[in-house]
Amino acid sequence: MNVNNVIRPPKRFSTSYLSQLNIQAYGSDNLYPQRMSDLIQNSPTGGTCLERYQTFIEGNGLSDTEFSEYVCNRKDETIDDIFSLIAQDIATYNGFALHVNYNLACEICELQHIPFENCRLEEEDDAGSVTYINVHPDWEGNKTRKGRRINVDRSNVKKYHTFNPIPSVVIDQIESCGGIEHYSGQVLWVSMNGKFKYPKPVYDKVVTNLSTDEGLDNVKYRNVRNGFMLSGLFVHKKSVQYEFDENGNAIEKDTQYDLSDSLDAFQGDNNACSIMEIVVNSSDDKPEFINVEGTNYDDKFKVTESSTTERIYSAFGQEPWYCIRIGKLGFSGDVLSEAYEYYNSYVSKQRRTISRALKRIFDHWFEVANPSDNYEIEPLVYISNKSAESSPINNTKA
Repeated sequence: MNVNNVIRPPKRFSTSYLSQLNIQAYGSDNLYPQRMSDLIQNSPTGGTCLERYQTFIEGNGLSDTEFSEYVCNRKDETIDDIFSLIAQDIATYNGFALHVNYNLACEICELQHIPFENCRLEEEDDAGSVTYINVHPDWEGNKTRKGRRINVDRSNVKKYHTFNPIPSVVIDQIESCGGIEHYSGQVLWVSMNGKFKYPKPVYDKVVTNLSTDEGLDNVKYRNVRNGFMLSGLFVHKKSVQYEFDENGNAIEKDTQYDLSDSLDAFQGDNNACSIMEIVVNSSDDKPEFINVEGTNYDDKFKVTESSTTERIYSAFGQEPWYCIRIGKLGFSGDVLSEAYEYYNSYVSKQRRTISRALKRIFDHWFEVANPSDNYEIEPLVYISNKSAESSPINNTKA
């Protein structure tokens, strides 16, 4: 069987044109990054892998600590603050966006981070280039300011020129805007999937497993919180109660009990090991206690949970941690050290992309902010108790 005969797989996401905003839609509803963020955050396994992925991308921060402490905008944010936000975006969305402002000398004088999920690409021009990056604070249209909803329309979408630090280009943009006071700067928009292509995060390939992982967690929750966990049933003869009518005649009182009215009193962990009382009418039945064992649904999904977890770890390239988790590799310092070394090489491409982006900006900065010209990111290193004891700091004599 060749590729023409197999069932055609659906596209991961589609890119269409939204004429009312003159932008390329990011997914069928223009909310692909928001959907993916919600999906990964609701998956316990996926969220854990994402946090580790982001931690290793960020590493120990920029190697040049003086440069990392440099204040780069009017909000008093440092390069290290911006760098941390970049690492979060590239881990979650596989891309990031940085806004820069220029002075009258056409030099970059300010750097700010823009949440990647807030950015949308303008439609390509005749030359196949994207001229503007469109930014809205909430493409879902739920955010409010001063009690009023920020609608997704042209009046609330801000356009920024794409990054191009050539002085002649910057001057033309400033003049077309009516002066430097009206100029909104440029945006360096970076995608790991290619120039001006909407990126897919690394976990896009396991969206069904992430959703399954969330469902398995819900099953566990409901199994404990809503499960029918009786200790047993106590069955005995119904007691007869009498009441009197208006003539003074004794009549049997109706004490019919509806079991369905109290079933919730025997559900969940707070009511576990309760005893349900069952009353019977037959005088021949003697009191007895019946053991009851509820159904444990956790056991029914063990294989599903194992395969789902493995695939999520694999999507993030975290097989060593999965093997440690299931006890396949043990938990020694050497194993963890090798896992750190492996994953540092796994995220090297993301780190290199961040370093290059920072260099592109600070090569056109209005002053020498980074004399060393070092934009490398220091990788994480596993520190065991043994290595900590042998470090120069711990061996220093008082």
